[in-house]
Amino acid sequence: MLRLTEIKLTLDHPPEAIAAAALARLKIPASDLISCTIFRRAHDARKKSAIMLIYSLDVEVKNEAELLKRCADDAHIKPTPNIDYQFVAHAPKNLEKRPIIIGAGPCGLFAALLLAQMGFRPIILDRGKIVRERTKDTWKLWRESKLNPESNVQYGEGGAGTFSDGKLYSQVKDPRHLGRKVLTEFVKAEAPPEILVEAHPHIGTFRLVKMVENMRRTIEELGGEYRFESRVTDLDIDENRQIRGVMLANGEHIEADQVVLAIGHSARDTFEMLENRGVYIEAKPFSVGFRIEHPQSLIDIARFGAAAGNPILGAADYKLVHHASNGRDVYSFCMCPGGTVVAAASEAGRVVTNGMSQYSRAKRNANAGIVVGITPADYPEGVLAGVDFQRKWESAAFIAGGRTYAAPAQLVGDFLAGVPSTNLGTVIPSYKPAVTPTDLSSCLPDYAIEAIREALPAFGKQIKGFDMMDAVLTGVETRTSSPIRIKRDETFQSLNTKGLFPAGEGAGYAGGILSAGIDGIKIAEAVAQSILG
Repeated sequence: MLRLTEIKLTLDHPPEAIAAAALARLKIPASDLISCTIFRRAHDARKKSAIMLIYSLDVEVKNEAELLKRCADDAHIKPTPNIDYQFVAHAPKNLEKRPIIIGAGPCGLFAALLLAQMGFRPIILDRGKIVRERTKDTWKLWRESKLNPESNVQYGEGGAGTFSDGKLYSQVKDPRHLGRKVLTEFVKAEAPPEILVEAHPHIGTFRLVKMVENMRRTIEELGGEYRFESRVTDLDIDENRQIRGVMLANGEHIEADQVVLAIGHSARDTFEMLENRGVYIEAKPFSVGFRIEHPQSLIDIARFGAAAGNPILGAADYKLVHHASNGRDVYSFCMCPGGTVVAAASEAGRVVTNGMSQYSRAKRNANAGIVVGITPADYPEGVLAGVDFQRKWESAAFIAGGRTYAAPAQLVGDFLAGVPSTNLGTVIPSYKPAVTPTDLSSCLPDYAIEAIREALPAFGKQIKGFDMMDAVLTGVETRTSSPIRIKRDETFQSLNTKGLFPAGEGAGYAGGILSAGIDGIKIAEAVAQSILG
């Protein structure tokens, strides 16, 4: 099998053009082509008047070895790599202690799945509820302003990624093609098969819910055990700093010599417990900002021109960066085409925003975080000072919004002019339960406000209308990534606590569903190897 890359075709090409392009690239007659399948499809919209589709193809041909020799100088014709996942271990029949996984988000999910597939029958603990019940609790915040601190956008089966755009691409290095294992398992769990082909696949919230349920069922059938509403309050660490188990909020102790810590970026009380137990933690950079909303049609036209609305292209997205004169970087984060801004608080008296889309990406507005990079120099008071920093601005947003979980909002035109908004314009905010027009300058530090005010007009030069008067900013976005890193060694264990495997986004080793899933696979392999010695 051969892998052909950089096959470029027009947006309106007929289906037969794909095989014809492969024949032309290989310079062979149709009779020598046995099969031709699409491995990857992307688009190049840099020239809106001539948008191109870019394919990677897997082709089976006659006389492959001879053809490879003839095409040896063509970097876009290579043997198709083997990307099938190979298990690194299998559980012994006399396994005494089962590994524990704390957290049922994407990282914990894939750590559990891989361990179950290898026969290690993991125990999965999550402080929240099963995904359907969690969804009901989340809707109560969105519809009735009622927050459940243990079951919300941040806590519960599926993790924070459940209520997102469901993006399944990442820029992490992946030489072993572990991302393909993640996508393949998602398809087995009823994700759309096209996620295996699209260069920037996504799933959307409703489909993620069903997939998470299906994967839980698979893990249980393989001997894994889920325990929901089971908050871990302490770690059992012996005198040699070896993990011996965990303690739950109900007083139960569970023995284990291997504990995966896949707690997500918002498990603040767990961060405090880890610091108190002497687990090595360090502060790390993250970002804070607002959500911005525009009409999706504006983004589509700016990106695709006359091709806007073409179903092959779908709803357009964007990625923007500006280096502000005060030294801060401002960038778009977690862009959700055709989506909504959602309430993502996990603590009473605080407002947090995030973005979400369904698979169709058919809602009226586009939204994205417009965030400013900050570093531990901005919160130097200790390893958990980043959490205090987040809480300060989430509390300010709660006050500015009216103390009802309504979010503070401001028209971009008013924000740039430095005047409070008293009403809204043509862009209808999607955040629920409600927004309160106000002045957002009280909801972030002055240097962040200054940097965003400088960035928005700069972004308007890249996307016409981005800084339009009626675009809406909603505050605040503070959970872009974990404010800490739980450092680990070359065996994926904590630097100073053996048997503890920090993992995923909460530990500072992932950012998004795909990278978290990849990290979960790596952690499962490390746990298996630790058990086998």
